[in-house]
Amino acid sequence: MTLTPAQQRALTWLALAVAAALLLWVLGSALTPLILALVFAYLLWPMVRLLERRHVPRALATTVTVLFAMLAVTALALLLVPIVTTVLPQLRTQWPGLLDKFNHVVAPQLKNFGIDVDADSVKTSIMKSFDGNMDEWGAKLLSSARIGGSWLATIAGFLVLVPVLVFYLLCDAETVTTGAWNLVPLKSREALARFLGECDTMLRQYLKGQISVMGAMALIYPLGLMLTGLNLAWPIGVFTGLAVFIPYLGYTTGLVLALMSAAIQFTGWHGVAEVAVVYAVGQVLESFVLTPRLVGERIGLSPLAVILALLVFGEVFGFVGVLVCLPVTALAVVAMRHAMDAYRASSFYRS
Repeated sequence: MTLTPAQQRALTWLALAVAAALLLWVLGSALTPLILALVFAYLLWPMVRLLERRHVPRALATTVTVLFAMLAVTALALLLVPIVTTVLPQLRTQWPGLLDKFNHVVAPQLKNFGIDVDADSVKTSIMKSFDGNMDEWGAKLLSSARIGGSWLATIAGFLVLVPVLVFYLLCDAETVTTGAWNLVPLKSREALARFLGECDTMLRQYLKGQISVMGAMALIYPLGLMLTGLNLAWPIGVFTGLAVFIPYLGYTTGLVLALMSAAIQFTGWHGVAEVAVVYAVGQVLESFVLTPRLVGERIGLSPLAVILALLVFGEVFGFVGVLVCLPVTALAVVAMRHAMDAYRASSFYRS
């Protein structure tokens, strides 16, 4: 059977996509610093261009941009310091009391709704987990982010190698893109340029809107938690607001941290309920007010699509899959849009 030129191009792109997926699956851990650097370079490129338009040399503009990004990441990491140093040690010592409180107050209420919770077995299981080796939790959490199986290499990769890679990618952006573009067949360049332009526009719109949502929620959550009297209102609230960039996972992490802090700090359950109300209101504002207005559905990435993509990429490719999830999903959405247009224009559809 003879393939048409369009079918040949489609098979070629499909083969390239499969090859890229296999490469990512086999060398995902080793490529993590490079992929993370590419993500940061893409995000920071507009800032470099802005400084260049103000007649700042490329090397200086890149240095300022990378230092600014490192400062921002460090500030975000410092938000977790009071949470880790305050909540986790207290949580480990107060779990028995909290579970007893749950057994006498919450469990009877749940039983009225037909939900029977064996608090004693839950207490035994949790205490056994806390008495175990805490290092195993960290090992499981970061195993997919290892580089060469060494924790020392992982630390060096993320703290040293990534900023260096970002710096050189930003300095040599034109050289890198020109070299890749020269590999594209001449007949495909015009169509590919339109395709990549649409993908870039979609990603830029999504990122700009999402940053606006993150900034708004980073103010709403801490202010709401302050009204409840939570001691760690600002670090937990700001962390939750910035972590909403990862759909539902960031929100859930912040909610769990806030509820644990409230359970430790407040003697009764009223404080915990107030914290839960703050997060419920915040989720409603984010999902039904801020995200539709600031992000919009014009980009074609619905929350459901993002969640499913995160689950699939995270399960198949681990931590590196989460890094490439958003750009690959955007490429897939644009590709599907072009495929549907081609299908509707085909003689098969019109006949």
